[in-house]
Amino acid sequence: MSSNISQVLVTGSTGLIGSVLVKPLEQSGYAVKKLVRSAADPKLNKFSWDPETGNIDPSVLSNAHALIHLAGENIAEGRWTEERKQKLRNSRIKVTKNLCNTLLKSKVPLKVAIMASAIGYYGNRGSEVLTEESSPGTGFLADLTKEWEEANKIISDNGIRLINLRIGIVLSPNGGALSKMMLPFQLGLGGQLGDGKHYMSWIALDDVINIILFLLKNPEISGNINVTAPNPVTNAEFTKAFAKVLYRPSFFTVPAFAARIAFGELADEALFSSCRAIPARLQASSYKFLYPNLLPALEHLLKK
Repeated sequence: MSSNISQVLVTGSTGLIGSVLVKPLEQSGYAVKKLVRSAADPKLNKFSWDPETGNIDPSVLSNAHALIHLAGENIAEGRWTEERKQKLRNSRIKVTKNLCNTLLKSKVPLKVAIMASAIGYYGNRGSEVLTEESSPGTGFLADLTKEWEEANKIISDNGIRLINLRIGIVLSPNGGALSKMMLPFQLGLGGQLGDGKHYMSWIALDDVINIILFLLKNPEISGNINVTAPNPVTNAEFTKAFAKVLYRPSFFTVPAFAARIAFGELADEALFSSCRAIPARLQASSYKFLYPNLLPALEHLLKK
């Protein structure tokens, strides 16, 4: 455990990453305080947090040394109506600003803030290799992610170590993209999206958890971090590997026009967007990936 961090505040503790992260944090010796919108229960380390105002139970602020902020509306839940887009903006930009302002005004002894971001920052870039030094892309997701990161800049402006986790497609059988793909592939109805040439920057959930723990313990690292496996794959390669692990065929192809009819703007910006992000800064550090390659990752996650 990092010598100057003992208590960690966590938002999004019921989400795909947060729900798995809490136990390893506790096993590493950190006192975890979950900031929740639901009913507080100090016995379960749940403390009240109102994202709309930024108000936090003051009892957890006096000894808070680290923040891990993972809360945010799911990008892939439903079509992007204007109302939906505004919810996505508010859950990232407004909520993050409120949270940061509350922590700074409360004189919290914060040493580090680890904030969720996304590889959506880079936009649709074809086969271009993208590192943390790459420029932002264009489109709704890229603009949203850029503003999301700008919303927490006040943290680093006040001399606190800030890390933006530019998270790729998190692979877990218990949620996210993998769980949505499972049923059609198990039924033999799975297949690639369009021509399958667009890149998918994926990461096993196990590595996401280990990376967060690694960053907590390494105070020399700050700034933007691509949380992706070192070997991104095309959608065609992903489809082939997934079908192989499930012992199922993958004959079908989802045409782009059909996806656009079903999902609208979300199809072009998420399903068919090509992002070939590599974790250059993690590779330059001492972090060792558990699952740098897709096939072993899928075999582990699906216990094959």
